Amino acid sequence: MTEMLKGIAASDGVAVAKAYLLVQPDLSFETVTVEDTSAEEARLDAALAASQDELSVIREKAVESLGEEAAAVFDAHLMVLADPEMTGQIKETIRAKQVNAEAALTEVTDMFIAIFEGMEDNPYMQERAADIRDVTKRVLANLLGKKLPNPATINEESIVVAHDLTPSDTAQLNKKYVKAFVTNIGGRTSHSAIMARTLEIAAVLGTNNITELVKDGDILAVSGITGEVVINPTEEQIAEFKAAGEAYAKQKAEWALLKDAQTVTADGKHFELAANIGTPKDVEGVNDNGAEAVGLYRTEFLYMDSQDFPTEDDQYEAYKAVLEGMNGKPVVVRTMDIGGDKELPYFDLPKEMNPFLGYRALRISISETGNQMFRTQLRALLRASVHGKLRIMFPMVALLTEFRTAKGILEEEKAKLVAEGVAVADDIEVGIMIEIPAAAMLADQFAKEVDFFSVGTNDLVQYTFAADRMSSGVSYLYQPFNPSILNLLKHVIDSAHAEGKWAGMCGEMAGDQTAVPLLVGMGLDEFSMSATSVLRTRSLMKKLDTAKMEEYANRALTECSTMEEVLELSKEYVNVD
Repeated sequence: MTEMLKGIAASDGVAVAKAYLLVQPDLSFETVTVEDTSAEEARLDAALAASQDELSVIREKAVESLGEEAAAVFDAHLMVLADPEMTGQIKETIRAKQVNAEAALTEVTDMFIAIFEGMEDNPYMQERAADIRDVTKRVLANLLGKKLPNPATINEESIVVAHDLTPSDTAQLNKKYVKAFVTNIGGRTSHSAIMARTLEIAAVLGTNNITELVKDGDILAVSGITGEVVINPTEEQIAEFKAAGEAYAKQKAEWALLKDAQTVTADGKHFELAANIGTPKDVEGVNDNGAEAVGLYRTEFLYMDSQDFPTEDDQYEAYKAVLEGMNGKPVVVRTMDIGGDKELPYFDLPKEMNPFLGYRALRISISETGNQMFRTQLRALLRASVHGKLRIMFPMVALLTEFRTAKGILEEEKAKLVAEGVAVADDIEVGIMIEIPAAAMLADQFAKEVDFFSVGTNDLVQYTFAADRMSSGVSYLYQPFNPSILNLLKHVIDSAHAEGKWAGMCGEMAGDQTAVPLLVGMGLDEFSMSATSVLRTRSLMKKLDTAKMEEYANRALTECSTMEEVLELSKEYVNVD
């Protein structure tokens, strides 16, 4: 029977194929009393070792298909497996209660999951609960001699259907066969959505009950563009979806023709289209999608993928690889942005009530604790500067004095290197990320001292509205198009231009097709986004007239008092379909 569902369109693309139901095996067990606790501990050790081997293979596969940044989630899983506190408690429970390994494992991990899930003010720790759940399931399956479903074995065109796709599942998807996936839960910012976009697989998430409605082998029609899913579609519906898929493929092919084109508007004005990256491996995607620069290199992944602080030489090699890979095009490197939801196992950060407003990013770098780490990073950057066009950006700046301190440390390290006879480029631009309202309000003063601004809209929006963007209860306050945000952005852009400096943006908003016309009208100079959004944005800009967009932006700033009014106004000015 034909049935239609609507979910969240999380990754573009259209597919019609058989359903592959990612069903979990029955992992139920009896709690039994054991005499030989040593034998149970040995069973546990064997299951832990087998799980470790499986995860290492999955991680390797993830690195191949998704890159180091996406594979980092499995490091978290391997860390859970290797956590002596947790394994110690499980063994202690086996001995003290004389129960089987399955019962002890479940008792201890349930306790850890409950603790982490209870940390409602800390999204990072809540996510760790999902990591423990994922790992526990794998160890339990190995204890029971059962096999978890393996999407890596799919060898015909399929659409994967699941309650949720764990990072382990997603990493195993072969895009040659898996044409889309559909889940009960999840949204555009969940792990699975980000991985789907990286793999360029269509995805519809948050359908609520797709797993209850679909059987293995059912035909599904899925649109990751509209969020529609049809179970056992009619011939007519199949034809419609296939036509939409062909239209999307044709559009992608048209965008691809723009790979080497200039980014210019209909009236010939040039804007810089850049891409955000996490590792040197991502440079290939930047070039394949015709980006003109790297607008944000998130260097914290160097720290997160390492077992200890990365050395100056390790960092130098990574920065050199990116600068050389961009062949003289500009590269904005953000200095270490640890803290908030990004922790390092080897760096003991204080436990805070509100880590997003706490000790993080530049606040660590210019503190006594983080000073050496910061100097090491700056030396590596300065040494690499001769290999391309380097721009250095400091994150989380609230005060001018913070920028001056950071800039002072940079100058000190530069002087030391020059004294050592090490070559350093003399055209390095030094700027700041604008993500704290205090800095945005004082942009006219900052602009006198910095070389550029890059706006991090994700944080700027949540800080301006005092609303955690991961909290569903206040999600209605995540409003990038609200006039309060637009006024801040306009002030930042105008302040930069008044001092002859450039202003860019590296938050989600820069690649948002609804935002681009507005930002063009405001005079934003550089747009940095995920590499896969570059060509679509270039195509859109070709259709925009800057004078018309300027009029639209001015009216949005002066006549609108709500986000809804801004979006309504856009219909008068933007009609590029």
